[in-house]
Amino acid sequence: MRQVGSVLWPKLRVLQVYGANTGVGKTIFSSILCRAFQKRFEKVHYLKPVSTGPVEEADDRHLTILSKNIKARCLYQFADPAYSDQDIQAAVYDELRSYSTGDGSIAIVETAGGVLSPAPSGSSQADLYRPLRLPVILVGDHQLGGIGTTISAWESLRIRGYDVKSVGLFAESHYDNHSYLKDYFAERAVHAFSLPPPPERHPDSSKDAVEMQKYYDAAASLHEVDTFADMFLSAHDKRILALKSMPSEAVEAIWHPFMQHSERSASTITAIDSAYGDYFQTHTTHSQSPQGKTASNPKAQVEPSILKPAFDASASWWTQGLGHGNPELALTAAHAAGRYGHVMFASAIHEPALQLAQTLLKRMDNPRLSKVFYTDNGSAGMEVAVKMGIRAAAVRYGWDAKGDEVKILGLKNSYHGDTIGTMDASEPSVYNQKEPWYTGRGHWLDFPTVKMSKGRWRVEPAGSEVAHAEAKTFERLDDIFDFESRQDDARAYGQYLDKHLAELSQRRVKFGALILEPIILGAGGMLFADPLFQRCLVEAARAYQNTPLKPGHPIHTTSSSKHNDLDWAGMPVIFDEIFTGLYRLGRFSAASFLDVHPDVVANAKLLTGGLLPLCTTTASRSVFDAFVSEDKTDALLHGHSYTAHPVGCSVANKSLEIMGRLHGSEGWDGYRQLWQGEGNNGVAHASRQQPGIWSMWSEAFVKAISHRSQVDSVFALGSVLAISLKDADGQGYASKAAWKLRDKLLVGSQGEDWVVHSRVLGNVWYAMGAMTTEREVVEALEERIFAAIE
Repeated sequence: MRQVGSVLWPKLRVLQVYGANTGVGKTIFSSILCRAFQKRFEKVHYLKPVSTGPVEEADDRHLTILSKNIKARCLYQFADPAYSDQDIQAAVYDELRSYSTGDGSIAIVETAGGVLSPAPSGSSQADLYRPLRLPVILVGDHQLGGIGTTISAWESLRIRGYDVKSVGLFAESHYDNHSYLKDYFAERAVHAFSLPPPPERHPDSSKDAVEMQKYYDAAASLHEVDTFADMFLSAHDKRILALKSMPSEAVEAIWHPFMQHSERSASTITAIDSAYGDYFQTHTTHSQSPQGKTASNPKAQVEPSILKPAFDASASWWTQGLGHGNPELALTAAHAAGRYGHVMFASAIHEPALQLAQTLLKRMDNPRLSKVFYTDNGSAGMEVAVKMGIRAAAVRYGWDAKGDEVKILGLKNSYHGDTIGTMDASEPSVYNQKEPWYTGRGHWLDFPTVKMSKGRWRVEPAGSEVAHAEAKTFERLDDIFDFESRQDDARAYGQYLDKHLAELSQRRVKFGALILEPIILGAGGMLFADPLFQRCLVEAARAYQNTPLKPGHPIHTTSSSKHNDLDWAGMPVIFDEIFTGLYRLGRFSAASFLDVHPDVVANAKLLTGGLLPLCTTTASRSVFDAFVSEDKTDALLHGHSYTAHPVGCSVANKSLEIMGRLHGSEGWDGYRQLWQGEGNNGVAHASRQQPGIWSMWSEAFVKAISHRSQVDSVFALGSVLAISLKDADGQGYASKAAWKLRDKLLVGSQGEDWVVHSRVLGNVWYAMGAMTTEREVVEALEERIFAAIE
């Protein structure tokens, strides 16, 4: 699988010429700049990736005839058979790479038509070349209406992440667009300059050529052109210097999260220039690939690239769902920013927040849920969830907040965030036990885990106290989710949990809520919990006998919460779906795997497709009613300055819309088919509305990895892959067993045009794709991973 990256070589300077519209003079500007750069470089190249006109009128032909010693080339004619964007990007990258030899050269890459003119595939010019991230000069429109066209073109480039180094204009006196636009762009710190317009075209082609030669010679020597050329060359050098110096400067200025700084150095920090699709464009001490030779000149040594694409295997801390630099999300964010800016949400409503709340309530398919509370991030959203659950229980059971000790029921190795309340909801671990304020107000259970080992799916108990101490094997992952066929396991789990919780009830332990990460416990070590055990735990928690009500205390605070099937019992059930929800595991709701309806659900991460921070905490009416009274101090007095930010809500709506289209189309069918087969009844007969058990990672690959001698176990579900490596010194977060695999994939092998950027959790190396990652990309990753685990 070929993946091209951003174009950046130290001694090859590349400038892309965009036009605000068709016929604004891109080729004339290109010709002038080529001549100007000839005063500075021996080799000047002109590249027209796609030409739209007749061959005899092609822009590269114009450059060849009218320019001296300019190496001009066109790669494709628009009328040629259709080429994909990836084909054109690869061809441009390879052509430019062939120029990166010797002591230094420069290349001008001219686009076709305007910024949003179509490419052969139908995408816009701006989207076609975005992965290459070339610095741009925009040729403005000097004609009637050109001011609006030029500004619109600049905004279109800017919103896609381009660096527009300058705007060039013809000094046309009739409309005088250049005067206005110079001032306009100066206010936005964008350099703009104007040149005299070219001479009128002469009917005699030979005389016309002579006049254009004179014009080019004069224009190339103008002060404005020299100023731009020097500014552009300086910016190229500054960009490289910044990339190289950022890691060392970060050591001085940045306090990084989840990093022991005694082990940090500039060599351990990756500088990221940009990101697009599934890939970061990275610079590290390992970024320089081995020198090679070009096809056109086998003896020439190609300059190593400063940047290398790195697959974002951690999905940017599990947030990335629709690809970096997604233009739909960027445009949505820009529209919302322009329409609203920010709206204080107290006693107010705006359309994006209302639409998002209604969408979540509908698509979660949970009749208990009725109210959506907005926060900024997963930790804050879970902090609110803890408050909701404990208050609901305290109101119902009449607990004294000052005198009664209220605990959380959960699973060992849980992680629900870094705020004080969410830390207290998790057992002592590396994340919280050294915090002076941490008290660990909870009771956490061991639980059976799902994994593949030596080609067999297994459900293994975490401790001898858990029912059936012997591991059980299953033919297919789907069989583990077939609860009907696992009645014996359900009875064993139920008996164990009933006995365990009955003992706690006899000791009068007060539980304010059950909090679970459904299916996969993320930060605790990518642990795949037996879904049947979690289902049985929810049932046991709802049957739990909490401290009896105080005499005369009502069960409910308002008449709208009459006791019914939608009310909570025992203790409120909170699902932390920050990581596992919203299609990360292949379904909109992770709760659907357990076939239970929690009372509170928190969602973040994929909510905005990885673009903006936003979290929702959705609660049942009965939980909501616990905060309703005539006393304002009984309200949920929690909020953030940016609660329900309109930009974040708008992007979330668009993100869910796009993922819904993927889910309802054939987009993921190829992945589903990888897990179909005889006996896999959940997938073979599943509809897209209620899909079975599947993963982006093929079952064949998962089985092959499980046989590697260094691998303890592996699992895959939805977009998630987790590989537990053997460690003689013990497993857990402090283990360094996965570091070698992480570093090996980041360095890559000789000749590879991309690497893998990942993070580890102790002895666990994990990876996940975006919801838009294509199968051929995953296949290439599977090959890299398999080869790296030697």
